[in-house]
Amino acid sequence: MSTPAPLQLIDGKLVPASDGATYPILNPATGVEIGQAPDSTAGDVEAAIAAARRTFDGTDWSTNLELRVRCIRQLQQALYDHADDFKALTTAEVGMPGFMIGAAGFDGPVDGLTFVADTAEAYEFETDLGVASPMGIPSRRTVRREPVGVVAAITPWNVPTQINLAKVAPALAAGCTVVLKPAPDTPWLAYELGRLVAEHTDIPAGVFNVVAPKDNAVAAVLTTDPRIDMVSFTGSTQTGRAIMAAAAPTLKKVFLELGGKSAAIALDDADVAAVAGATAFAACIHAGQGCAITTRLVVPRDRYDEAVQVAAATMESIGAKDPTDPGTICGPVISAVQRDRVEGYLKLAVEEGGTFATGGKVIDQDGYWIEPTVVAGLDNSSRLAQEEIFGPVLVVIPHDGDDDAVRIANDSAYGLSGSVDSGSLERAKAVAARIRTGTLAVNGGVWFSPDAPFGGYKQSGIGREMGVAGFEEYLETKTIAEPA
Repeated sequence: MSTPAPLQLIDGKLVPASDGATYPILNPATGVEIGQAPDSTAGDVEAAIAAARRTFDGTDWSTNLELRVRCIRQLQQALYDHADDFKALTTAEVGMPGFMIGAAGFDGPVDGLTFVADTAEAYEFETDLGVASPMGIPSRRTVRREPVGVVAAITPWNVPTQINLAKVAPALAAGCTVVLKPAPDTPWLAYELGRLVAEHTDIPAGVFNVVAPKDNAVAAVLTTDPRIDMVSFTGSTQTGRAIMAAAAPTLKKVFLELGGKSAAIALDDADVAAVAGATAFAACIHAGQGCAITTRLVVPRDRYDEAVQVAAATMESIGAKDPTDPGTICGPVISAVQRDRVEGYLKLAVEEGGTFATGGKVIDQDGYWIEPTVVAGLDNSSRLAQEEIFGPVLVVIPHDGDDDAVRIANDSAYGLSGSVDSGSLERAKAVAARIRTGTLAVNGGVWFSPDAPFGGYKQSGIGREMGVAGFEEYLETKTIAEPA
């Protein structure tokens, strides 16, 4: 890996922290330090906000669509050109296996920049409503869509490049300026994105800034400062609540993509064994560290034992392996903190009366490893079935027919994703229509795509990312009337 040491990007300059402080970045597979990241100070965050505000207010970035589209395409090409280093860094910093990097971890989101650039280029920023006579005054009305302003993009550690690009690219394409604050577990990929912007695009100084304080409290000003017009956050529901409260006094626009506890439903005419195997496989991808992964497997009661056995056999065949190995599906979790959190849920499973069909333990080796685990014997009221674990843990729950399956799926504070499988497509679609989530896979369909909106109902968030809806999150609506 030949990636240079990470640096902040503030007002077009690649710089260390203003006081020279750094913090270690650890490889999740080994626990060994791979480098040091600049520990952004309060002054660095202030400088980034000031640069973004000044650039939005004082340059033509917000009105120069041709420049913005060109810059998004330049960034895409730079990512292609540096793909090998980005992918190696993703495995080293995130512990992400190549299987995931080749899909949502890098290749997919970079390819998706074409959609962002094309959308901005073709978007109708102005719509003529025609002439009407409200209050007897003939008037021509025009609706304009304009950039929201300065965006604070706050991103998590699980799929950094995908989420960084899903926020930054549409915000920039819409004409906003951005301060990106990545998770302190995975700052290097965000800093490298800043390096590519600075060295390989025409994005003007101040348009895009990257700061990554180890202490999240240092970046809290991004949610309160009146110079920030919008906070775009992906992470836990608990943190999302705090961000929403912090943004309330200044009435910032807030986008939240939060947690999930999604249900995979097999109806009684489905191939239950195939659904169980596919769901267990999905729960192992990137060690289960994905908000939209289906981590509740809901199956007919009379097929319950079969589903548990198939899910367990699938997870045993996958195992938890070195993320640098080409065939790895399940690597380590991100940190000791996350490993201990997942271990706490495994202990809770036993306390709640559950049993492990496979797994159930921390793997005693360097790095942060959890055995892929199938939990049986619990119902949907258990905390294991209600709370987001963010590890390779699948809970299998029996249902007593379509209505009961829908009840179980909807009996959750979350509403992010899910799946329904049936021998009848129409039956599966009818059940899917009753489930209160933002995305659903029916009979193996795949919803994850740059042109498809992603987000949740209930405590899984507010707003949508990706698709035209994701682009429009970064726009305001202005109506202008003139005499007709």
